[in-house]
Order: sequence, then structure tokens, then C-alpha cells
Amino acid sequence: TAIDDWSKVSFLEVRVDHVDRWHKPGLLCIGDAAHAMSPVGGVGINLAVQDAVATANAIAEPLRRSHAVDDRVLAAIAARRVFPMRVTQRVQVAIQNAFIARVVAGDGPTRVPVFLRVAQHVPFVRRFIARMMGVGVRPEHVRTPDAFAARAPVGA
Repeated sequence: TAIDDWSKVSFLEVRVDHVDRWHKPGLLCIGDAAHAMSPVGGVGINLAVQDAVATANAIAEPLRRSHAVDDRVLAAIAARRVFPMRVTQRVQVAIQNAFIARVVAGDGPTRVPVFLRVAQHVPFVRRFIARMMGVGVRPEHVRTPDAFAARAPVGA
């Protein structure tokens, strides 16, 4: 069906925000529940997955032993993930303020930003930007003991 009235259209409100405390006894907020990311760079999903991996690494063993997860463990997860969230949000806000907001207002840059021109000619800078976009500030890796122990046979 066609949109025949502007009342059927809504605008996406972009917010870059986070909760002050990610945990309480028995509860840990991760991903979008802990931090709202800008769509700039498309890295919000990366942070959410990294939050989940860090959480799984920390709570897998206590849960395997049928123990409750201590609030100190939840606090440690939150403390570990706050730094990459803050760095990423600051970069997103800087990009929004320097480029996107100016383009939307009609005052956009007429030239390619300096850091992109440098990246175009300096391979190290290009690789650094790509790594930060793809892997992030503090990458997480699955470290649970049985993560790769039992693999299904091919064709099963």
C-alpha cells in the first residue's frame, strides 16, 4: 500500500545514552538495555554481542555448578564493558556533530573529512579505522571451557 498521509510516517529518534548502573542482584543489563548506540558506523550490534560474550564467559561456570551468580561478578562484567561503550559513543557523537548534523542542516562539508583523506593514503590509519569499526575497542572472545569441545559431525 502507498503512504497517502504524513501521519503514517514517523521519524527515528537517534539517542546515544546509557544506564548509570548496569546491574542489581540477579539482573544484568547488556546491549541496548544498557546502552543506546547511534547507528553511526553500524557498531551497536558489535557491542551487544561483545557484552553477551563477556557475560557468558563470566557466568558459565557458576551456572554450570548450579550456583547463583554473585553480584560482584555482574559488577565486574559491567565494569569491563563500560569503557568500550563510552569510547564508541564518544566517537559516534563526534562524527554526528562534525559531519552528519552539518549535512542535515545544509551546512555539510564540501570536502572529504581530513581523517578519511589521510586513511586513503596511509595504510596503517586505514587498517586502524577498519579494526575499530569491525572489532571494537575491547574485543571479547568465547572462553567457556566447552565452547568448542563437542562439535556436531558434518552432515548430522
